[in-house]
Amino acid sequence: MSVATRPPESLYDDRQLIDLEALDGALAAGERAGPLLRAALQEADETLAARFLEGTPAAVLVPLRAQVVDAVVRRLWQRCLGPLAAEATIAAVGGYGRGELHPGSDTDLMVLLPPDAGSRFDAALTDFVTVLWDVGLEVGHSVRTVDDCVRQAERDITVATNLMEARRIDGDAELFETMQAATGPARLWPSRAFFEAKWREQQARHEKYHDTAYNLEPNIKESPGGLRDIHMVGWVAKRHFNADSLQELIRHGFLTDAEHRLLMRGQHFLWDIRFALHVLAGRREDRLLFDHQTQLAEQFGYKDADHTLAVEQFMQRYYRTVMQLNRLNEMLLQLYQEAILYADVDEAPRLLNKRFQVKRGFIEVTHPNVFRRYPFALLEVFLLIQQHPEIKGVRAATVRLIRENRHRIDERFRRDLRAKSLFMEILRQPRGITHELRRMHTYGVLGRYIPAFGDITGRMQYDLFHAYTVDSHTLMVVRNLRRLTVPEHTHEFPHCSEIIRRIPKPELLYLAGLFHDIAKGRGGDHSELGAEDAYQFCLQHGLSRYDCRLVAWLVRHHLLMSMTAQRKDISDPQVVNEFARQMGDSQHLDYLYLLTVADIRGTNPKLWNSWREALLLELYRLTKRAIRRGLGNPIDEDELVRETQARARQLLKQHGLHHMTVRAIWRHFARDYFLRYAAEEIAWHTEAIHAAGAAPARPLVLIEPVSQRGGTEVFVYARDRDNIFALSVSALDQLGLDIQDARIITTENGYTLDSYLVLEEDGRPIERDWRRQEIEQHIADALSGPERLPEPSRRALPRRLRHFNTETQIEFGDDENNGRSAMELITGDQPGLLAQVGYVFARCGVRLQNAKIATIGERAEDVFFITDRDNQPLSGDLRQCVRRTLMELLDDEPDIMKRADGV
Repeated sequence: MSVATRPPESLYDDRQLIDLEALDGALAAGERAGPLLRAALQEADETLAARFLEGTPAAVLVPLRAQVVDAVVRRLWQRCLGPLAAEATIAAVGGYGRGELHPGSDTDLMVLLPPDAGSRFDAALTDFVTVLWDVGLEVGHSVRTVDDCVRQAERDITVATNLMEARRIDGDAELFETMQAATGPARLWPSRAFFEAKWREQQARHEKYHDTAYNLEPNIKESPGGLRDIHMVGWVAKRHFNADSLQELIRHGFLTDAEHRLLMRGQHFLWDIRFALHVLAGRREDRLLFDHQTQLAEQFGYKDADHTLAVEQFMQRYYRTVMQLNRLNEMLLQLYQEAILYADVDEAPRLLNKRFQVKRGFIEVTHPNVFRRYPFALLEVFLLIQQHPEIKGVRAATVRLIRENRHRIDERFRRDLRAKSLFMEILRQPRGITHELRRMHTYGVLGRYIPAFGDITGRMQYDLFHAYTVDSHTLMVVRNLRRLTVPEHTHEFPHCSEIIRRIPKPELLYLAGLFHDIAKGRGGDHSELGAEDAYQFCLQHGLSRYDCRLVAWLVRHHLLMSMTAQRKDISDPQVVNEFARQMGDSQHLDYLYLLTVADIRGTNPKLWNSWREALLLELYRLTKRAIRRGLGNPIDEDELVRETQARARQLLKQHGLHHMTVRAIWRHFARDYFLRYAAEEIAWHTEAIHAAGAAPARPLVLIEPVSQRGGTEVFVYARDRDNIFALSVSALDQLGLDIQDARIITTENGYTLDSYLVLEEDGRPIERDWRRQEIEQHIADALSGPERLPEPSRRALPRRLRHFNTETQIEFGDDENNGRSAMELITGDQPGLLAQVGYVFARCGVRLQNAKIATIGERAEDVFFITDRDNQPLSGDLRQCVRRTLMELLDDEPDIMKRADGV
């Protein structure tokens, strides 16, 4: 029976885990304490793990393990200290002090010495700690007098918190009570100062985890909504109310019975996960790593469904649990804030309307029955916060009322014209849209008002591309769009900020952001399903049919621009003209461009880089130009070549190159060269080629630190050879560079004009001079050597990538307009993948003309435009050679390396 389904068993005690009488008898008979206690502890841990796997909840087992360790520590304390044991105190601190001990948790101990201890305890304590380690306990310990405790607690809130949770195991009880009194709130860290310090501590901890519990590999203890947030509530309760349990907060009016049950259910679920992690890892492990998520989902009883993996169901339950705990933590801390920080502030409320007022800077209802009488006020409260920037937040009691009245948001509520008007007004406000949508989500209102949004709450996708749950990503997209409208952030994306200022109705963009992924997990095309949802929602909210169609179009096509930019050759005018026809007009292009930028930036922090930014901007500008010319009058290749050459000649003339010199260099260049490069790049190349001479003996390697294509451009001009691409990408791979784009052009006089857009592993362009020199030297050396086939890359696969198995797919197509073949490769991402592809091309005698490199989390989705050695499309035999060799290499590299180089 799984952990998730088995009912709790009756409480065990430590006697059933360790036979204390037999143990004490063996110790009295003179058996060595270390091996005896080690065996007893190991047996107890094995029994606890077995009971957990049988279905006993961690809530039963965690206190039991603390009791077992208590029994071991108590006996070692008496044995090692002898007569001294009664003069000092041994106490548990931290989680152990609370009586909570998971299988891999540290055993945190404090030895409390009398003031006249001197050095007479040193030898005994050294022996005590050594034996603790010998029996298999991971010990963290401190040795203090009462004065030490006072001094250290005054300086460090963490020490004060540990002492507050200390629990005496053995030794002098009076000494322990003296310490408690000396470090209690009457002497230091009174409840106000304690609360303020712990609140700052939590804010810093949440910031460390990016203020979200929705990380791909969350820390179940430290992340927002994790166990530490529950501890935080308990610490303040203990300091302010001297409460020994969270249940006592009910008596003080700080918790309802339902909220206490929610807290306990959440804690016990997280305890189950933590216990399982410790058992699975065989050590302390508080991170839900990919290494463990699938196994835990199976252990907790989840099964793959039609449209949802078991691991996704398990993680959705986790994310929803920590979101609830995070909400509760926030509400309780605000209650503390009002009771502790503002207890002495007597301020008359300021009326906003008959339903709401402001007191101490917080909005609150004027009567507890407001939401029952006026259900639409469940939306009105958020609009009022937007309209009154002086409001600091929502009064905790009102937050609780919102939570208790969410059930009133039903179909009747959604049809209410007042509710619909309020929601649209929230989206049309000049400020606070992101904050209030997030607040609505936090209080559970947004998912009730838009049920489809409630369905995606906490939904994760088991991949490395989507770094956040769908709901968190969605709100981040809206946040990114709103940020473009804020003047102080204009410098981040000046072009986007300029565009968003001129679009007529920004609220349509925010609606598209809210709905673009809302159909994830339903099966079918989420873009199509989401577009239908968006159209109906907009229609119900009184938008014109044109606006409804625009929002639905944006949702339906929200991936179109990024896919076109990253997977097609946008230097081809026909690609741009086709994309312009899909846009139809500049307004659709403007809206889609802004949504695309916000979507990519909100998907994964590592996904957005200067190359993607430049790529999207280039497609936007090319499309804008095509629309301005008129869709019936598309620009043709010859016209574009003439324009580019004229601009490049002008630049070269300014640098002193005669037009006849330029003509002599260019006469060997194919027309494709002038289509694929901007005039500035062509001028840079031409000037360098002229400086190198007609037939340079050594390959010419140029580095443009920050090119207009959004990365570092590595340009290679060298005598053409069959495996030049393979050698170049292998050299770049050896330098640890990520290749974003590759352009390969052969001149009529037997030279190659290759350029690679690269970034460092951290996604940044190459900034240091020595690094650029290293790249130039390494590539030139690689291309100057004898004819050889480079070996495939052997870089190690990162830990995260090992847990995903992407089936390799290779598809060929015809690029008839350019007289070449197109090969699409979908496979698992891995270091040096492009170098491996280059190796295969070299083996099969294939030339690369252009490449579009796209890494989607753990998946590589690359498109290569290729020809044979005679610059013709690939024959059937060549396609088969590439397919077979590449499949063998990616699926079983060691086997192919044993074969001869010939194919």
